[in-house]
Amino acid sequence: MSLKERLNSDLREGLRRGEEHRKAALRMVLAALHNAEIEAGGDLDEGAILGVLAKEAKQRRESIEEFRKGGRQDLVAREEAQLAVIRQYLPQQMSREEIVEAARTVITEVGARGPGDKGKVMPALMDQLRGRADGREINAVVTELLSGSA
Repeated sequence: MSLKERLNSDLREGLRRGEEHRKAALRMVLAALHNAEIEAGGDLDEGAILGVLAKEAKQRRESIEEFRKGGRQDLVAREEAQLAVIRQYLPQQMSREEIVEAARTVITEVGARGPGDKGKVMPALMDQLRGRADGREINAVVTELLSGSA
């Protein structure tokens, strides 16, 4: 079963069981997938679907941060519940050590020598780690490695 089919199946199951957070989260994810398919002009592959899921998870994390600043605990709880649902469909997140290892490999492959070569490293590494690591973490690791502080 493809990831998209699993999302649709789980939405139907959430509707039957009356699970509000699951329904809301999956409806938003499926709407984002639909929009991405329209933008791409066709069906998305599993990697692109994971990218959309990662983007939705990132949006929830950012919302949680902002709602905490604003003292809106009710909205924090809602976003956290939806984030928990989305995380069920994402692959296991990589540790910092795993990201460092992957970054070193890509740096060697593209022949990056310093901070000026970050533009060569980031696209290749982001494609490789899509959905398995946060972009900010990847950026921090690459910056450290290319500046020689790691």
